[in-house]
Amino acid sequence: MDLLTITTAILLGWMVLIIALERLFPYTPGLKLFREGWWLDLVWYTLIQSYILKIVIFDYIIAPAKSALGLAEHGYLSHWPIWALVLLFLFSHDLYIYWFHRWQHNNKILWRTHEAHHSVKTVDWLAGSRSHALEIVINQTIEFAPIVFLLDNETAAVVVPIKALLDAMWGMWIHANIDVNMGKLQYFINGPQMHQWHHANHREVFYANYATKFAFFDWIFGTGFLPGLKPLKYAILKPKEFGLPYEYPCEYFLQHWFSFHRFDVRKVENHPWLKPYIEWQQTLLQWLKLKRKPTATPPETAPLPASSPQAPAAP
Repeated sequence: MDLLTITTAILLGWMVLIIALERLFPYTPGLKLFREGWWLDLVWYTLIQSYILKIVIFDYIIAPAKSALGLAEHGYLSHWPIWALVLLFLFSHDLYIYWFHRWQHNNKILWRTHEAHHSVKTVDWLAGSRSHALEIVINQTIEFAPIVFLLDNETAAVVVPIKALLDAMWGMWIHANIDVNMGKLQYFINGPQMHQWHHANHREVFYANYATKFAFFDWIFGTGFLPGLKPLKYAILKPKEFGLPYEYPCEYFLQHWFSFHRFDVRKVENHPWLKPYIEWQQTLLQWLKLKRKPTATPPETAPLPASSPQAPAAP
């Protein structure tokens, strides 16, 4: 059995486990499996976009760049053990992600490549897949280029799928709608508690919890936020609302166009040419919901305080 088959099987098993834990121990009770944006995140972002961008990043950016730079085929770090290489690239990439992610929240232009990710109103295992195509190209090129540049083809063919598997598993984990108290471990390893807060539509976290895997980056650089974890004190322990504090398109292509050119979202989505397409997706979602019996009563959505500001870098 080849490595790709093994990693795919592990990922599918992990997905089933996460979904089961969400049903058993929900962070936000009442969230549906086929929630708002499910089709968008699974089909457009997870399947279609991921497949296309994988080809673009590896075949049209990284491979030509390695050839143009004349990098040695034997690999400068290929003599390292696989576990050490995976750990090195996990740590170095997470440090990069922390600072780039933080920059996105503090820069009006870069925020437009990241706001799609924060448009999810129901944060669950699938929510992490919603990321602007340009954001993926930037982050995954910087993530995988060093692996390909510093290793020979045989070693890179092992490290890349392992690294990609851990990224996907961790992405599902930190976005999962699972109520788990990690205690003091949350100072070191990121989990659903901190990242659910990162996606909250609360002013306290517009500039907090940037780390993906290693939470200590947030605590070291002063951006950690988690009520109930010392030394923080806060009135509520869980977010009341998720998503963006302004209108945002619900369709894949409109979300990308919105990042380059602002428009009246409701007017465009109600256009006679687009409305049937958007309503077709909503009809499918409603049909899927009817096929499943409700598991719990959805919680009431609490309004944001009047003093809540706009998004961190919204234009």
